[in-house]
Amino acid sequence: MNKTFLNQTSFFTLFLISILLCLPAEAKKRKKKNGNGIKVLLIDGQSINHKHWKEWTPVLLKQLDDSGLFQIDVATSPMKGESLDKFNPKFKNYDVVVSIYDGDIWSMRTQRNLEKYISSGGGFVVIHAADNAFPTWTAYNDMIGLGGWGNRTETAGPYVYVNDLGEVVRDTSPGNAGHHGPRHEYVVETRNEDHPIMKNLPAKWLHTEDELYDMLRGPARNMEILATSFSAEKYDGTNRNEPVLMTVKYEKGRVFHTVMGHHKLALSCVGFMTTFIRGCEWAAGKEVAFKVPEDFPDENSTSRRTY
Repeated sequence: MNKTFLNQTSFFTLFLISILLCLPAEAKKRKKKNGNGIKVLLIDGQSINHKHWKEWTPVLLKQLDDSGLFQIDVATSPMKGESLDKFNPKFKNYDVVVSIYDGDIWSMRTQRNLEKYISSGGGFVVIHAADNAFPTWTAYNDMIGLGGWGNRTETAGPYVYVNDLGEVVRDTSPGNAGHHGPRHEYVVETRNEDHPIMKNLPAKWLHTEDELYDMLRGPARNMEILATSFSAEKYDGTNRNEPVLMTVKYEKGRVFHTVMGHHKLALSCVGFMTTFIRGCEWAAGKEVAFKVPEDFPDENSTSRRTY
């Protein structure tokens, strides 16, 4: 065999090996763990009232990646005030879309594409301030069930809470939508222990310091409340059980909505992480396989991980 050819082949082999050795460990690990996983698209890029939104994405990606259940892509919108005409993620290529977006209205084409994706059976996960987004987009408000801020009022739908008897109340009286007091730890109470997202979770568990949304309003059609938290008056709350985890059936699609996750500390809660991962599985129409971690919080103590 030609000596020059052998030398070239050896050089090329060594070159490939050196490239593989230099690849980031995380990238190689993700490819190995998640090659056949649930396909997730995370949407970020703007948040009207959360300037620290850039710290959210790495935490959420790490949680999904560590579970070994997902393939993950990110679609970052143009910044506030920039044209969104070309922002048109290929929703149909994914099993579930996760949104932390709260910013400028998307183009009509992109709105219609999301509506078609979810109504045809796609999954959608709404985190914290994403329920502040798009107050004038009728279908979006149907998808998320409840929302706040953005000049929403009783015209957006009833204020929904759970009374002391465990009954869901739909208050249609006039008022604004969306409020929270100072950040604090709060107990999350399960309202449907048989739902796949909630299966085997404690009846009550203490969430890490976070904003507790209350006075949320919306169409709340085909919506099921999975968990509530008591909004105490001492934290400028309503003295009512406010929805914090819920699901919505939107035609053939599934939506999981969590109001938790104001900042990195809140996202680091093992309770948030577990319900988020399970919510993604459920919304994607898959079996909920993520097991309750041993370090899951209980009613009296929080539990969080470092990201």
